[in-house]
Amino acid sequence: MQIANPIYDVVFKYLMEDAKIAKLLISSIIGEEIETLDFRPQEFTADIDTGLEGRIGLLTVYRLDFSATINTVDGPKQVLIEIQKAKYATDIMRFRGYLGSQYSNKTNVKLSTINNHERKIGIPIIGIYFLGHKLDSTDASIIGVNRIYKDLVTGELLTVKESFIESLTHDSYVIQIPHLAQKRRNDLEKLLSIFDQSMSVDAGQHILNIKEEEYPEKHRPLIRRLQAAILEPEMRKQMEIEDGILDDFEDMQRRIQRQSHEIAEAERLADEARRETAEAKRKIDEVKREADESKKTVARNLKAAGIALTTIMQATGLSREEVENA
Repeated sequence: MQIANPIYDVVFKYLMEDAKIAKLLISSIIGEEIETLDFRPQEFTADIDTGLEGRIGLLTVYRLDFSATINTVDGPKQVLIEIQKAKYATDIMRFRGYLGSQYSNKTNVKLSTINNHERKIGIPIIGIYFLGHKLDSTDASIIGVNRIYKDLVTGELLTVKESFIESLTHDSYVIQIPHLAQKRRNDLEKLLSIFDQSMSVDAGQHILNIKEEEYPEKHRPLIRRLQAAILEPEMRKQMEIEDGILDDFEDMQRRIQRQSHEIAEAERLADEARRETAEAKRKIDEVKREADESKKTVARNLKAAGIALTTIMQATGLSREEVENA
């Protein structure tokens, strides 16, 4: 079965616009049952300025925000679920900036009654990151970063969640798409294999070829929506446009990298020239000191010779000329 490649923003957006499928995908990743799932207001999904001739596009980071109610062992819990997708390792600062805006957004709060007092607390955030690049030190395809509370005096794990801590920290899930290649070790990895780029069948990697029978029945709606995406008349065109923007961006990145190398080399040569100039100055100063010392030595020797000559003249009664001839 052929499906549209969900690594493309236009396809990923098409996939996640279906609430049931979004709930299925997110629930599978976080390992929690999602009771309700709603898109956040549109202003929370922003385009990125590519810096390329004024063009705007969803370039290397794609963001989706959901407000969800998940069923936990402690009962229903309201959370914000933030999904970001990136192709380049340099996108980390964009992740941080957007996460910071989520924490500082005054609408991301709720009223809660604690110890008989009502007050505003931050809605917990769950981050899901789809990476088109590899991390530096691990080849784990799917990584869960789950916080624990621990009493550092007794070593006891604390099971009661605190609104203060929940408002300031968050759990994260990181999917390394390159490390999904040909791996199907559990249901989650099977599901996320829809991002496996090794299954592409065209030069542009717009289409992936999968085996539907490898996916549990509960995951089939997701696969069928990606299959339907191929039939959308504008989908391939948008994917090609995204390719063009990414190609331009990669060219720009290469130019920046090349210029950075050239600047670094120029700075290295300048540092080397400064060191050589300093060494030459040191040698000149050393020669000057030696010349000054030689002058002083000659002067002392001449003075000593004059004193000796005067002494001989006085002792012998000879003239200077006679002493020098002698």
